Amino acid sequence: MATATINSDVKDKGLATHGKLRIEWADRMMPVLQLIRERFADEKPLTGVRIAACLHVTSETANLMRTLQEGGADAVLCASNPLSTQDDVAASLVEDFGIPTFAIKGEDEQSYYRHIATALDHEPHITMDDGCDLVTVAHKERSELLGNMLGGTEETTTGVIRLRSMEENKVLRYPIVAVNEANTKHLFDNRYGTGQSSLDGILRLTNVLLAGHTVVVCGYGWCGRGIAARAKGAGANVIVTEVNPLYALEAAMDGFQVMPLLDAAARGDVFITVTGNAHVLDREHFAVMKDGAIVANAGHFNVEINIPALRDLAASSAIVREQVEEFTLANGNRISLLSDGRLVNLSGAEGHPASVMDMSFANQALSTEYVVQNHAQLENRVYTVPTEIDASVARLKLAAMGLTIDALTPEQEKYLSSWEEGT
Repeated sequence: MATATINSDVKDKGLATHGKLRIEWADRMMPVLQLIRERFADEKPLTGVRIAACLHVTSETANLMRTLQEGGADAVLCASNPLSTQDDVAASLVEDFGIPTFAIKGEDEQSYYRHIATALDHEPHITMDDGCDLVTVAHKERSELLGNMLGGTEETTTGVIRLRSMEENKVLRYPIVAVNEANTKHLFDNRYGTGQSSLDGILRLTNVLLAGHTVVVCGYGWCGRGIAARAKGAGANVIVTEVNPLYALEAAMDGFQVMPLLDAAARGDVFITVTGNAHVLDREHFAVMKDGAIVANAGHFNVEINIPALRDLAASSAIVREQVEEFTLANGNRISLLSDGRLVNLSGAEGHPASVMDMSFANQALSTEYVVQNHAQLENRVYTVPTEIDASVARLKLAAMGLTIDALTPEQEKYLSSWEEGT
C-alpha cells in the first residue's frame, strides 16, 4: 500500500516488516475479532465515519484498527501512554495498512499531547479512548468539534471514573459507551490480562524471584484480584491493601493477608499499585521499606506512586537496568522504581495476551457500531455495553474455544419468568 500521503509520526518506518509479523501473530489468537472483521468487510457499517482512537499502540490494537478500517471507517490512532507504544507495530500500521498513526515509545509529554491534538485534527465523529485524555482535551481545548460527535467508547476503569465525573458535573457533551464495564472485558481483560502481563513486565525488568518473597498488591478490584492470584500461583506471599471494606473482606476470604499499607510497607519485597488513585505509595511508605524493595504501577496513570516524594527522600538515584531507577535513601536502603511508575505491563512487557484482548476489542468494535446506529437516541452520559453485545462476545469466544454449553428448556424458561410456583 502506498503511504506517501499518509500523515504519521512514528519512530522508524523501517520497522514495519517486523511489526506486521507481530500483528499477524496476535491476529491468530483473536478469532472473535476476526469474525467481526469479516462481517464488517461485507456490511461496511462504519462507512463515512471518522474515528480518532487514543489507545495503547500494540499488535492487538492494530487488529482492532484493521477491523474498523474494514468496516469502512476513516480512522487515526495515537498513543494513550508515552511508554506503551510498540514502535514496529506503529510503523506497520502506517506502511502496511495505511492507518495514520502518531505514537513513539518514550515520547515526552509535549509530544504525547501534540499527537492527541493531531488525532483531533481528524475532526472525528467517534472517539475511542483509553484513560479519557482524548475526550478531556476535546472538551477543554477543541470544543468546536463536539457538535459533530456521535459518541465514543472508553476502555479503562480510570477513564470511566473521569467520564462519570464529567457526566455528574454536566459537562459531558456526547454519549460514551464504557467498554470497561462489559463483563467480557473486566472479568477477563482486567483479571487474567492484567494479572499475567503485570507480573510479566516486572519479571522482564528485574528477573526477581517471586517464590518465597512478599508481594504487596495495592487495590483488590478486578486487576488487583488477577495480580494477587498470579503472584500467589508463582509462590509469593501476598498481602492485599484496600480502602473498600467489601473488597478487603473478599481478599481475606480468598486467602490473602489484609492489612494497612503502612504495615505492609515494612514487609513487602515487591509493591504493585492498581487502584486508579493518586499517591497510594507515599513518603511514609518509602521511609519504612526494606533495602531492595521494588515498586511498580499497573494502574493507568503514573500518579499512584508519589515519585516526587521518593526523589525528595533519596540521597541519590541511578538507572541500574533498563527502565529501573534505583533510589538510595539517607538510611542506605535502596528502592527500585520500574518504568517511571507507568503501566508496567505495557512499558516492561507486551501488555495483555492477544487471546484476552480479543474480547475487549470485540466489545470496542461492536460498541462503535452500536453508537453509529443508535446515536440519535443516546443522551450525553456514560452507558454500559448493551447486554446483547456482551453476551454475543461471550458466545463467539466459547465457539472459538470449541466449547458448547446447555440451553434452558421451555419449562425452565417458563419457571424463571413466573411467580406462581414456589415450594
